[in-house]
This record gives sequence, structure tokens and C-alpha cells, in this order.
Amino acid sequence: MTINELKFNSDGLIPAIVVDSENGRVLTLAYMNRESLEISLQKKLTCFWSRSRKELWLKGETSGNYQHIEKITADCDGDALLVYVRKDGPACHTGEESCFFNEIFEDENIPEKFSVSGLYELLKERKATLPEGSYTSYLFEKGLDKILKKVGEECTEVIIAGKAQDKRETVYEIADLMYHVMVLMVEAGITPDEIKTELASRHVIDHKVKQEKMV
Repeated sequence: MTINELKFNSDGLIPAIVVDSENGRVLTLAYMNRESLEISLQKKLTCFWSRSRKELWLKGETSGNYQHIEKITADCDGDALLVYVRKDGPACHTGEESCFFNEIFEDENIPEKFSVSGLYELLKERKATLPEGSYTSYLFEKGLDKILKKVGEECTEVIIAGKAQDKRETVYEIADLMYHVMVLMVEAGITPDEIKTELASRHVIDHKVKQEKMV
């Protein structure tokens, strides 16, 4: 589909739902006109039309919280857009990661969904605020040596549980290891995207990459 096939409304606008490409979270709902969409495609940065100010605005131009466009799709009628982005900072002017943070309803019977990116963001928040009584705060306060020590201990626990062929215990210990590795990632400034890129570059499924040296 091309821009010419899109259906802009009577005001020359089309709704653009901005989505975090890392975790699928909806970040904001804004509007684009033909010019702002063309700028977005040219710069690969989200540019919108402000209905209140009656002007174009490049997201991040003043805040630094740019949104780097990875993909744009239109719905079946061509009158709404999904814009998938990598963001440099919060999407909302309030400082929230998403503009959609005012909860109206949630079914308490639905189990909470786990996501690597969600856990990573939570750990980053813990490091920034260091809430009292939090084990995660304790690890960050103790620093790198303590975090590395815990990663080593959890590796050993995974090996012991795996050797015993105790599936439930192995799952438990792997979860502990993953948590501590992600604490290390936050401490070291390593993002989940960097890990995914490295794994993708290795073709890890079909090829042995790491070379072992015999001493």
C-alpha cells in the first residue's frame, strides 16, 4: 500500500498508533497528515500533526525522546496506521513509558504475563530509585562484584538441578539465573536488543560458534 492509497479524514489526518517494537506495548495515539507522514518516512523518525497547536511536531525534537521507525502498517481500510518504533525515552510528556497508564479495568483472574523487556525495564527502575527493602536494590547497592558472585552461584545451582534431572527445580534455578543475569545486564548497560542481535548473528541453532581452547 502507498501513501496515495491511504484514507485521510476530512481534516486531512490519519490516526497513528505508535507501538514499541521491542515488547508490542502501545505507546501513544497521535495523528499524521500527508506531510508529517512523508517526513516520518524520510527521517525514519515519528513526526505528527498537532491538532491543538495546528503545526507539525517531530517527536523528541525538544525532549530528546526520539522514536526510530522500524515499520509502518495500515489497517484493512487504509484509514489507520500502526507505527513500530525503537524509542530513546518515555513516549509520554508526563515521563511515563506509555501514554496509556490510567487503568480503568483489569480482570484479576488473568495471570500476569512475563516479558523479558518488562522485567528489564522494572530492573532499570529499581536501579534508578533503589527502593528500601528490595533485594534488587541490595544487589545494585553492593555493586558489580556481588552481582557477579550471585550469577556464579546460580549457574552452579542450575548445574546441580540439571544433573539431578529434577525438572521443577531446574526451572526454578534457571529462572533465578535469568533474573541475576538481567541484573548484570542493567548494571553493565547491556540491553535485551543487544543480546538478540548477537544471537541472531551467530546462527546459534545450526553452528558451533564459541571456540574452546585446549590448554
